[in-house]
Amino acid sequence: MSFTASLRDAHVIVFGAGTTGKPSADFLRDSGAEVLLVDEGISEPGIISSLDGVDLTKYLFAVVSPGWRTDHPLLVMARTKGVELLSEIDLAWRVKVERNPDQRWIALTGTNGKTTTVQMVEAILVAAGVNAMACGNVGTTAIEAVLRSDLEMLVLELSSFQLEWSKEARFESVAILNIAEDHIDWHGSFEAYSQAKFKIAERARRIILNKVDPVIVEGSRNLPIPVTFFSLDVPSNHEIGLVENLIVDREFVAKDAEALFELSDISPAVPHNVLNAMAAAGLARSVGIAAQPIASALKDFKIDHHRLEVIANHEGITWIDDSKATNPHAALAALQSQLKSIWIAGGLAKGASMDALIATAKDRIKAAILIGKDAPLIESALKRSAPSIPIVMTDPQLRGIEVMRSAVQAAKNHATEGDVVLLAPACASMDQFRNYAERGDCFAQAVKELSDGR
Repeated sequence: MSFTASLRDAHVIVFGAGTTGKPSADFLRDSGAEVLLVDEGISEPGIISSLDGVDLTKYLFAVVSPGWRTDHPLLVMARTKGVELLSEIDLAWRVKVERNPDQRWIALTGTNGKTTTVQMVEAILVAAGVNAMACGNVGTTAIEAVLRSDLEMLVLELSSFQLEWSKEARFESVAILNIAEDHIDWHGSFEAYSQAKFKIAERARRIILNKVDPVIVEGSRNLPIPVTFFSLDVPSNHEIGLVENLIVDREFVAKDAEALFELSDISPAVPHNVLNAMAAAGLARSVGIAAQPIASALKDFKIDHHRLEVIANHEGITWIDDSKATNPHAALAALQSQLKSIWIAGGLAKGASMDALIATAKDRIKAAILIGKDAPLIESALKRSAPSIPIVMTDPQLRGIEVMRSAVQAAKNHATEGDVVLLAPACASMDQFRNYAERGDCFAQAVKELSDGR
């Protein structure tokens, strides 16, 4: 019996009624399954918050949305009763195998840069005439994408949560961009988080890796698949690297080397974004894409909002929104993209330490304007490593636009002509905002109000 046929009249649980859970539930219902939708944080008709009184023995399997810890009591209860736990990525894979076996999957993960890079890969593939879509942890979910029979290739952004749960999906090629402290509160340790990232290599034919990331280099030592490294150094054999102003491929070539694109093709041409473009090019080359569409696509590529986005130049002060910098590694990249900044930071640290960030970036911080619940964590790190940097602590009880009005005014008080004010929080946003996008939008609004004299 086919997988889809097995769903008719089957009982299935979906844990999580959010971005991935609802499309999974919709597919299962459309396939004839009776779906039990479980979510402790959403109170809507048709959604339950507990398994009390549920006869778990009759359920064929359960689809687990990203973010549910493996030791969650409801999942432990289901597992104990013999319910198979399936990731939404593996659900999509089972559908792909049955409905579109020729569809090719490539994927990437990393602490930072995932969305930008999968969008770059999608743009490259489309420029090369491939009907491809970026999906997974960005935009369209995997189950929604796989149901499109016209798509020849999926480019999946995969989070550590998705990788922790996934066991079946197979990939033509994968990449890891970087690994730094993030989601330690969820995984329990940095080692566990790193191990989750490397699970992307378990069912791949090839992997593209960042050569300058020490955690990645260490984790790559015993991989059973071919490895291609990328870096900003001159490439050795089997690498992608930088030669003067050219990104050069010395892996996927019949001859010694081939130029893929120029530094000037990348905007912004800051180091971490160039590395993103190299990873994207490496993935594209690994599935047979020529150099010309890579250069063409990257030259036309526009990075999403809230990623080193210059939102205003007013009275000689440049205001930059990098609200997507939700962890210390991303904030460090943002700080290192400027000579010196008045830094707006803070929010939910998710268990990450700020000491390495401050120790490395202290010479690039003119003043620190701190927001959010874990502002004291950043304040303490600043006082240990850089006690001379002025610190302004905003009211942690503020929410939304009021947070940013306070932070922007404090930044203006420390700024002089020629200065950069950089929002790179190093933290998640949900203590004071709905998400990082709202945080960035509030920052832009507060800057506009200041510029307008309000």
